[in-house]
Amino acid sequence: MKGGVSSYQISTKRRWKGFVIAVLGLVILSMLVPLVFLLGFHNGFHSSGFPSEQSSMSRNQSGHIEEIIDRLVPSKERINIPPKEVPVRDGLNASSSTKPLHIDQQQGSLAKPAEDHVHKPSPPSHVTYKVNVSTPVEVIHPPKTADESETLCELRFGSYCLWRREYKEVMIDSMVKKMKDRLFVARAYFPSIAKLPAHEKLSREMKQNIQDFERILSETTTDADLPSHTEEKLQKMEAVIARAKSIHLDYNNVEKKFRQLVDLTEDEANFHTKQSAFLYQLAVQTMPKSLHCLSMRLTVEYFNKGSLEYEASTLEKFNDPKLYHYVVFSTKILASSVLINSTVANAKESKKLVFHVLTDRENYYSMKLWFFQNTFKESAVQVLNVEDYIPASYNKMAGLSLPEEFRVTFQVAQKLTKMQYKTEYVSLFSHSHYFLPEIFKKLDKIVVLDDDMLVQQDLSPLWNIKMGRKVNGAVEMCALRLGQLGNYFGRNIFNGKSCAWMSGLNVIDLARWRELNLSETFRKLLHELEAEGTQYEAAASRASLLTFQDQVYALDDSWVLSGLGHDYELSIQAIKNAKALHYNGNMKPWLELGIPKYKSLWLRYLNREDLYLSECNVNP
Repeated sequence: MKGGVSSYQISTKRRWKGFVIAVLGLVILSMLVPLVFLLGFHNGFHSSGFPSEQSSMSRNQSGHIEEIIDRLVPSKERINIPPKEVPVRDGLNASSSTKPLHIDQQQGSLAKPAEDHVHKPSPPSHVTYKVNVSTPVEVIHPPKTADESETLCELRFGSYCLWRREYKEVMIDSMVKKMKDRLFVARAYFPSIAKLPAHEKLSREMKQNIQDFERILSETTTDADLPSHTEEKLQKMEAVIARAKSIHLDYNNVEKKFRQLVDLTEDEANFHTKQSAFLYQLAVQTMPKSLHCLSMRLTVEYFNKGSLEYEASTLEKFNDPKLYHYVVFSTKILASSVLINSTVANAKESKKLVFHVLTDRENYYSMKLWFFQNTFKESAVQVLNVEDYIPASYNKMAGLSLPEEFRVTFQVAQKLTKMQYKTEYVSLFSHSHYFLPEIFKKLDKIVVLDDDMLVQQDLSPLWNIKMGRKVNGAVEMCALRLGQLGNYFGRNIFNGKSCAWMSGLNVIDLARWRELNLSETFRKLLHELEAEGTQYEAAASRASLLTFQDQVYALDDSWVLSGLGHDYELSIQAIKNAKALHYNGNMKPWLELGIPKYKSLWLRYLNREDLYLSECNVNP
């Protein structure tokens, strides 16, 4: 009985043991099968049939590899492919202190990002097609040309691409990069070579070279730290890769490796471009530490000194309609100071000049002390807090709003073989400008200047211009018509042939403004656009242009040369001839990002020996 029980137990244990082994085998097999397909080892199991089709497919796939290698290995000779005709729609990409706006300028269509408007070119006739029973037809497109890539970059990121191109550094670690390229190529070929018993020696050599490269690159990242025998190892690697290319392989796995490499490289490059563009915008919109120190230092000093009183003669000038009154909206001490200094320095009669600097509550005290202590010949400077003049009922308009600046990219020439775009930064009146008639009730005519302007000649002739009952004398930009912005303005556009006008230097007839009640017109338009669901900042900009529809007097182009904040290609002669320079764009002259050859003009009118500038280490 015991013997029977013992025999039964033994047989049961054996059955359970066999069952466990079977289950473990299935688990291991279920893990190996996906791994085989993932690594491409299944391609090594060829069927005996259709040898001719297999060899022709291999030759076609070899062509794929050569095309991909052309993209990866810079030393390889490339074939320049003439670009196809690319139909392009005009694009508007607005960039202000808030979110950028991407506008499709074709009327009746929804707004889309500007980069979506560039249609992809059809593949050229010589492109190789990959045909496989298990996968759909795929096309390998040739890489974008440098000019096309720069155009797309500028459409997306604006002046960042111009700044990047100007400050592009020459690669100093070319040997390390070349080694990485060869390592990627060897890794792509190695799995296919290792499966061929006839090429075992080549497989061992390639494996050894890969290990050597991995060890070297793990220990150094610069050419200076490379060992002395690196050049010899690079030659060996290139010889091994050349031998691998000469072998007829099933290129499915090699192609897959290269595709992964290309995708990863493109993703990484796109990530770094976006990151750099973000940091660029952050540097543009962030106040430098030294300028913040200057503002705080002046504010503290203002309260230490107590109240500042102007002389009676100076107070009379502030409301004298016979004098030349200039209005500046600004929160930047240096920018407004350089503007005023350049205007006075080039004026024939400085005693007739009166400047009204409109700022916010935060910067009011520092501005007031600065302009009280710094005199500009015989001119008078008044600092006002805009918030004291805006009724509390205007909730969204309660604070100071500086001129809005938008990046507009548009097509300037219709050519079949090449896309030609031009980028401009269009600055417009903000909602704060529409309180000018209420702030200056005793004045009938003023000139409004942006704080990123620089004056080079006497501006007194502006006061003799007869504007024919127009309200706003401004420099127009007729390369961009309002009709091109149909989707941007929608049904509210009145005259599509009108030129876009710029703020920066504007002659304003306040008497005519009051007569037409343009401030109320602006507020009604703003309310209507907001009711349609438009964001406040975008609605304010649209309403501003629409308010002055048919009320703009075109000033001569010689009055203002714009683009010094983003355009590296302005001629020296044009700069010398201009009566005023407009640093519109992101690269303002008081920032480190400013364009050096234009910044030197601005620095001429900055008093660098000022005590407060020295204490805060202000050195733009």
